[in-house]
Amino acid sequence: MHNVQQNQLNIKKVAVAYQELQTDLYIELWEEFKADLLNWKAVIEKETLTIRFEEPEVLFAIGSSELSEKFQIILDDFFPRYVRIISSDKYKNNIEEIRIEGHTSSEWSGESEEMEAYFNNMRLSQNRTRSVLKYCLELIQEPIILTWSLQHVTANGLSSSRLIKNNEGLEDEQKSRRVEFRTKTNAEKKVVEIIERMEKI
Repeated sequence: MHNVQQNQLNIKKVAVAYQELQTDLYIELWEEFKADLLNWKAVIEKETLTIRFEEPEVLFAIGSSELSEKFQIILDDFFPRYVRIISSDKYKNNIEEIRIEGHTSSEWSGESEEMEAYFNNMRLSQNRTRSVLKYCLELIQEPIILTWSLQHVTANGLSSSRLIKNNEGLEDEQKSRRVEFRTKTNAEKKVVEIIERMEKI
């Protein structure tokens, strides 16, 4: 009985620590980038610690995975500052993954069937996120941060699987075409480990 209560207390502590970590990291990212977000056409989502670049014509040409010159300039400014915060001593041991996510609308040029459009967009979104990942990693000058980034930063092309809807519940094609930097902490993993230990008791 004592072990069960202790494990429940441990789960509560992890949950509280996770919330505090989320809040601290959000505040730090907001303070760092609040003056740039409007110019970058970007937003920070507090609940998921996601920085979303949502102006598609700024990111890539239609159908291309080559970064636009404007997006390169944005990344030159954004990514070194971003990764410096995320990989700092305060956060680095609690970060499971930094996901660079590429998202598309459900459209594809021509008379494409829905399935064909999905896989064409999947290939495009994967190529785009790999381009972003490669470009960002090449910006890192410090060997320690580069090593950490190679272990934690991933490229994830998601096609049209996570569309953004408008107020009427319809696909917002413009906003659905986006690149996101999503921070995933290891809090869930720690909770699962505690629960697994509880089940063995």
